[in-house]
Amino acid sequence: MTDKTAYYVLKEKAVPEVLLKVVQAKDLLDSGRCDSIQEATAFVGISRSSFYKYKDDIFKFHESNRGKTITMMISLEDAPGLLSAVIRIVAEYHANILTLHQSIPVNNMASITLSVEVLPETLDLSDMINTIEKTRGIGYVKILARE
Repeated sequence: MTDKTAYYVLKEKAVPEVLLKVVQAKDLLDSGRCDSIQEATAFVGISRSSFYKYKDDIFKFHESNRGKTITMMISLEDAPGLLSAVIRIVAEYHANILTLHQSIPVNNMASITLSVEVLPETLDLSDMINTIEKTRGIGYVKILARE
C-alpha cells in the first residue's frame, strides 16, 4: 500500500486555530520579528511540539504558487462587462490568463473555467480571488486545481 499525499484548499474559517498559529509563528520567524522558534511559539500561544508537528504541512496559499497554474470555476451573471471585469482583475494582479472557457448562460447565470499562470510578479493570489468574489454579479469562485 502506497502512502499518497493529498492536498486541500480551505478557506481560513475552516482551518483549526493551532494550524493558523503555526503559520503566524512561521511569519514571525521569516520576518525577523522573532529570533527563535521558542520565542515565536510563545508569542502566538502554541507549544513547540505543535509547531514542529505542522510546520512543513501548512503554508499560506500564495506562498507556494509562484510559477504555478491555478484553475478556477467562476459563476457569474449574464451581464455586459462582467467577464471583462474579471479579466481586468486578473491583469491588475499581474497574473497571466492561459485559458478561459465560458458556458452558455442558463437562467441568467454563466460559468467560466479560468486557468491562470502565477508569475513571479503576481500579487497576492488570495486577494485576487477575494476581489473577484466580491465583484457585483459574481455568484462564486471555486479553486478546481493547482499545478
